Amino acid sequence: MAKDKNRTRPVRNARAEAVDSAADRGNAPWFKPVMFGFMLVGLAWVIVFYVSQGSLPVPALASWNILVGFGIMFVGFLMTTRWH
Repeated sequence: MAKDKNRTRPVRNARAEAVDSAADRGNAPWFKPVMFGFMLVGLAWVIVFYVSQGSLPVPALASWNILVGFGIMFVGFLMTTRWH
């Protein structure tokens, strides 16, 4: 079947091209170290709490230190969803 010679290509606007190029760039150089930093600091927080038998890192929080540590790790894991 013959193609129509009058057919034109769809017009792409500049905004769509800008969004595509922003997605292709990837993350900033600081993103990966911060992401892994959050995960390691959260892990260290929980380990220090267990090894010190509850007297560190913040004695006033008692068992809530576990939640704080996992919360810090969770921020790092949430950052992994935005990593390219």
